[in-house]
Amino acid sequence: MKYSADSGKILELFSGQEKEQIQHALAYSVMVAGNKLRISGEPESEHPVRVAGILADMGLDAYSIIAALLHHVQLTDEHKKYIESNFGKKIVTFLEDLQKIAEVHAKNKTIQAAETVRKILFAMIKDIRIIIIKLADKLDNMRTLKYLEEEDRKRIAAECIDIFAPLADRLGISWMKDELEDLSLKELNNDAYKQIKALVQEKKDERDRFLESAKQELLNKAKQEGLKVEITTRAKHFYSIYQKLRKRSKSADELFDLLGLRVFCESQNDCYTMLGIIHTLWKPLDGRFKDYIAMPKSNGYQSLHTTVITQNGKILEIQIRTYEMHQVAEFGIASHWLYKKGSTSEIVDVSNLPIINKMKNWATMLESGEYFLQEIKQELLKDSIILFTPKGDAIELPAGSTALDFAFAVHTDVGIHCHMAKANGAIVSLVTPLENAQVIEIVTSPSAHPNINWLQSVKTSKARSKIRQWLMNNERVLAIEHNIVASRQIDKRQQEQHKPQETTPETIPLEFTAEEYKKEFDPDKAGITVQGGKGYLIRIASCCKPRAGDEIIGYISRGRGIIVHRKSCRNLQYITEFPERAIPVQWESMPETQHRFFIRAHKTYNLFSEIDNAIRKDGGKLLEGKFEIEHDHLAGYVIISHSNPGQLKRAEKNIKKIPSIIEMQRIE
Repeated sequence: MKYSADSGKILELFSGQEKEQIQHALAYSVMVAGNKLRISGEPESEHPVRVAGILADMGLDAYSIIAALLHHVQLTDEHKKYIESNFGKKIVTFLEDLQKIAEVHAKNKTIQAAETVRKILFAMIKDIRIIIIKLADKLDNMRTLKYLEEEDRKRIAAECIDIFAPLADRLGISWMKDELEDLSLKELNNDAYKQIKALVQEKKDERDRFLESAKQELLNKAKQEGLKVEITTRAKHFYSIYQKLRKRSKSADELFDLLGLRVFCESQNDCYTMLGIIHTLWKPLDGRFKDYIAMPKSNGYQSLHTTVITQNGKILEIQIRTYEMHQVAEFGIASHWLYKKGSTSEIVDVSNLPIINKMKNWATMLESGEYFLQEIKQELLKDSIILFTPKGDAIELPAGSTALDFAFAVHTDVGIHCHMAKANGAIVSLVTPLENAQVIEIVTSPSAHPNINWLQSVKTSKARSKIRQWLMNNERVLAIEHNIVASRQIDKRQQEQHKPQETTPETIPLEFTAEEYKKEFDPDKAGITVQGGKGYLIRIASCCKPRAGDEIIGYISRGRGIIVHRKSCRNLQYITEFPERAIPVQWESMPETQHRFFIRAHKTYNLFSEIDNAIRKDGGKLLEGKFEIEHDHLAGYVIISHSNPGQLKRAEKNIKKIPSIIEMQRIE
């Protein structure tokens, strides 16, 4: 029996009983395929072997390899019986779930795509390897797409760019995502593909010389600092270049920033030290530093990203990571099944990865097929932000998400009863877009509940789905499709039952105290930020011991992070490399002037939030507030902090513009 050359490579990775099982599955796969040919003219048996080869290269276990070899076998009673007796009942169920993904037949192509995604997500709940095998299957099919009719090629490529490439991205399998996107671009916009290919080839020698020069310069600098690193050049794939050229309208002469370097370090501390070396060697671009080590992506991806301008004015993108981080970066979730030679492969529990829980939530959404697909595509493709609970748990949400999205991400009950939110200790509107790295605190109330307006504000599919569900279950609306709401016809008894609650003294927040106001300001505990990003190891110089309020400067040391000195520190003159290694730093918090104001206002639920937002427009803060109910209005005081008289004056003006404010007077 003749086997593909790929099969030999696969078998070399395994031994003992696992190798025998794979050989058996290979033989059975070839026998079932017989003399059947694919559209390309090659034997049908070649496809499952290539899929298995992709998985083997990714380091997946023997179970996955066997499933890949058998995934094309039609599960008749005869085949089921044979597979169960020779490979176990579990793998039969696995293959059934895998084949169900391709068994969707709907008249509407959009609904068919939606149901395909839904089946993928449901299958993933049982075993994440089902998705990985399906992606490998899709990749091999995309590699042989040229043999199909043009209409079929474009349909499959569009499905790939919309669904499968983003899924690979979400699972952290970056190399597969890149190849799927490039193959799709070739079919969907062949002219653009050819142009980019020509541009890349045209400037290849020049770019290679530039990257090699930058690589050697960085290697020499690292060696001087006693760091052992490995550096490789990194070319962006065609689809990424296509997207950047569209956004920036760049020409061929500006393709340097589309290439970069990747630095491999032996430890996490070495990564940060290397970052300091790079930033002293070349000037970093503002806003282009990302610390995915301190704040990993939901799929486990970790790396430092920075963009610098070299001495000759060219832009260079650099990634810094350990070898272990690179394994996850390349293979994503698949890296959790890396085969260990000489031992039985065990499934590593990946259920705790945030992306897994997010995909489980997608799988259980209740919307109609078309709208479901729209929601999922938006979340798959959209940029994300990382937010934190007060306990330090990280939650990843699409960019533009609100406090309501965050509340539902924490727990459905938290979302349902959400009535106030704080970002970094300050009250924020429930519908204001949140920013990356904020600490979000959700305050709940038993009387709080969703309303129709929430649907216009949330960005995540889970929040929108749960809001719709609650509204429907509580008989407040007849139907909700997209954001179209129809009211139910109800009798007088129901009207009384569902009559909106009036704002009562019990439902109006009467007191507020900011977190930073609860504790006295401690200069020794004031945080320090570094220009260009976060995640640096920071130490206070023992010689001058700077305190909050002192003018300070940072020094990038060798292996000890950034040392913070007073600018007046005499020891700085004795550090010969200080001018080259200096970096701007500043205090995160400073003591501010406080003033108390008397305020009279109409009854309103969001008064503290409105006041805080008005103050923060010019950098001030609401520290404390307390009101009492006097007849039909509120009366009490607020304490405001500010940095200068001008800021305070503007804060007063902004507060007086709030519609509910009747009177405002400074007390002290």
